[in-house]
Amino acid sequence: MLAKGKIGTGGVSALRHPVYLNALAVVLLILIIVSLGAGAVKISPLEVLAVMSKAIGLSSADPEVVHSYVLMSIRLPRILFAILIGSSLAVAGACLQSVYRNPLADPALIGVSSGAAVGVALTLVMGSMLSGTAALQVFLGVWSIPIAGFIGGLAATMLVFRLATRNGRTDVATMLLAGIAVNAFCGALIGLMSYLADDAQLRDLTMWSLGSLSGANWTSVSTLAPFVIVGLIVLWRSAHALNVLLLGEAEAFHLGTDVNRLKRRIVITAALMVGAGVGSAGIIGFVGLVVPHLLRLFAGAEHRFVLPGSALLGALLMVGADLIARTLAAPAEIPIGVITALLGAPFFVWLLLRNRNKWRL
Repeated sequence: MLAKGKIGTGGVSALRHPVYLNALAVVLLILIIVSLGAGAVKISPLEVLAVMSKAIGLSSADPEVVHSYVLMSIRLPRILFAILIGSSLAVAGACLQSVYRNPLADPALIGVSSGAAVGVALTLVMGSMLSGTAALQVFLGVWSIPIAGFIGGLAATMLVFRLATRNGRTDVATMLLAGIAVNAFCGALIGLMSYLADDAQLRDLTMWSLGSLSGANWTSVSTLAPFVIVGLIVLWRSAHALNVLLLGEAEAFHLGTDVNRLKRRIVITAALMVGAGVGSAGIIGFVGLVVPHLLRLFAGAEHRFVLPGSALLGALLMVGADLIARTLAAPAEIPIGVITALLGAPFFVWLLLRNRNKWRL
């Protein structure tokens, strides 16, 4: 369980929080420059900076045309896409862990990702079979997949927490079991959609289910950005309420916080961001589990630090994972969901072993 007691930073001076945030921002910026230059077409950091300066009007230099095209049309939208995905997963995970006061409330473990996956799979496969669905897809255009992911993720999340909550209290063990059950059911539905899909749809579903940023472009970035930006703003405005909630639900209620309303707002907003992200990039697990837990270990539970820190560290982790995914086995590309699972699964096991006596699973 997340610590109940004094609202604060876990013994870390608040004056150090800007230092942590600035350090994360600097490391992220360096990684972005490295990632922009890495790939089949090698581009030096100086030329990366020259191209970017030219693009925003700070330089009149004339970089090589091929390098400019690769950076601005292929790599930059992909990196921005990774930043949006990583930030949304990490911040959603941080808020879910705080609302339900346990470090296992990862968006993937509690059904958000699998529910969103079902929504997307139904849209991809059944959309071509049902005339009404096909017409709706045409009407929604590029928004159809993110909206389908949001609806599926929200439905699955609400079901998990409905099963795990009794008399206003959420049981950790029940939540995990409910998440396992919902994930299994969603997996079965995705399997059914795979069975019904034609060859092209099956190929798309398979690659999408592993998680990938290979389809990122300026259209996908502009489609996902509103979901993530609105979600981040809503969750940031909940930082004070989340701090008060650390005292306990009864204490938070007496201090004027509508706990049930806060929970609904967090769950719906998390489903909005994660569902849209899953719809755009596929299932990418463990980011929402690992990032906020690491921040709390090193710098405490103050949400005015945890939320922006999660956004930065989540973006950093996703950009780094994408760099590994597209360079480790070049010219082939490893699905980014595989990379995050390889990093996150051992951490999850360590977390369980570290807290098994406390949770009595």
